[in-house]
Amino acid sequence: MKNFTSLKDVDKLEKLIQSGLSLKENPLEHISLGKGKTLGLIFFNASLRTRLSTQKAAQNLGMQTLVMNFDNDGWKLEFEDGATMNGNTQEHIKDAVQVLGQYCDIIGIRSFAGLKNLKEDYQEKMLSHFINESKVPIVSLESAIRHPLQSLADLMTINEFKENEKPKVVLSWAPHPKALPQAVANSFAEWALGAGFDLTITHPKGLELSKEFTTGATIEYDQEKALEDADFVYVKNWSAFDNYGAIIQDDNWTMTEEKMELTNNASFMHCLPIRRNVVATDEVIENEKSLVLEQANNRTYAAQAVLKTILENE
Repeated sequence: MKNFTSLKDVDKLEKLIQSGLSLKENPLEHISLGKGKTLGLIFFNASLRTRLSTQKAAQNLGMQTLVMNFDNDGWKLEFEDGATMNGNTQEHIKDAVQVLGQYCDIIGIRSFAGLKNLKEDYQEKMLSHFINESKVPIVSLESAIRHPLQSLADLMTINEFKENEKPKVVLSWAPHPKALPQAVANSFAEWALGAGFDLTITHPKGLELSKEFTTGATIEYDQEKALEDADFVYVKNWSAFDNYGAIIQDDNWTMTEEKMELTNNASFMHCLPIRRNVVATDEVIENEKSLVLEQANNRTYAAQAVLKTILENE
């Protein structure tokens, strides 16, 4: 594994999942692997779980970490080749990435979608520049259209709690007061289908995700019908893909105890942070079948499995 930006970078998915679960049992087993190595974590957006879990993952492998909030602390970046930089940009992305590569052995980058320009977001402008200009491995800490570290942690969690080899997994849209990217939903669909799960995606009409990520899944516009016999229910808001960035307000899609009773005693999942009593009720989030804290815990060992694989391949 040279970079970690999507499922396509993973040679053997089951092996990576099992690596994460093994590291969870013995986090310090490979603490000398990263000795003398530095992980740089570059954030253009807010973070709690990604920031802290990835730092902890690096420390468990003996790595040092450098963390920078580039949106607040860095120079304004120029992205265009051949630009005459006599405006409000002070540093070219080429120079910034290559300098970071001098300080770091692996670089993690987090940059959300702008939700204004579909083509630009789906071309992964920021992430692509880092990959193209860097001489060291790049790890996506969430990009415009994917969140692979979250998805790996999600699959680890499902593997820990599933009762059959091919569980029915439902990805359900939920209401939210602001427009959110499709990254978590896209990535979860991509990884769940890659793992061979029986995936149903349910949402109001007009909120279809890109077929790049949903081909092979069942699309159901009736939420209650979709929930029937579900073993896992993953709830997440996303904005529209076709009418890019548009949002729909429909409180009828909030996940409730009554809806969870339609399932096969399903486990509830969400990536956090969660808008309580908007996305799901307190009762659902705090239910004994809720896995949200297990997912958050597994973020450390997902990141550790990725970093370990990259370090071993160097």
